[in-house]
Order: sequence, then C-alpha cells, then structure tokens
Amino acid sequence: MTQVKAPMAGTVFEVSVKEGDTVTVGQTLIILESMKMEIPCEAEVAGTVKKILVAEGDFIDEEAVLLELE
Repeated sequence: MTQVKAPMAGTVFEVSVKEGDTVTVGQTLIILESMKMEIPCEAEVAGTVKKILVAEGDFIDEEAVLLELE
C-alpha cells in the first residue's frame, strides 16, 4: 500500500479520482489550494485507489495522508 501525502498545508480544491479507480504514474489525484495556488498531488506509482481520506473543502496539514493506493 502506498500513501499519498500533502506536500504542504492547504484546502482540498478537487478530488479527481474515486475509490476503485486505476491510476497511472503522474496522474493527478487531488488538487490542493494554498496561498492562491493550485498544487496537484500526483500518483508516484501505478495502482488502484483503495481509500480516499479527504473531501473537497477540507483543510489539511502538511504531510497529511490524502489517499491510499494499492
């Protein structure tokens, strides 16, 4: 299992995948908004989205786990 973590604190702007989706390396999974910038969180490995731990509008801290891939 691989955890996708937030690179910085911010607000979840968009969740681009749903549980059960198959993703490829480099695919945008979640977009964060911080300091008026949009920061894409991309898959570092290919796999299947096992669990999404955040929702659009949530404020998250740096290094918070956003979702899990397997």
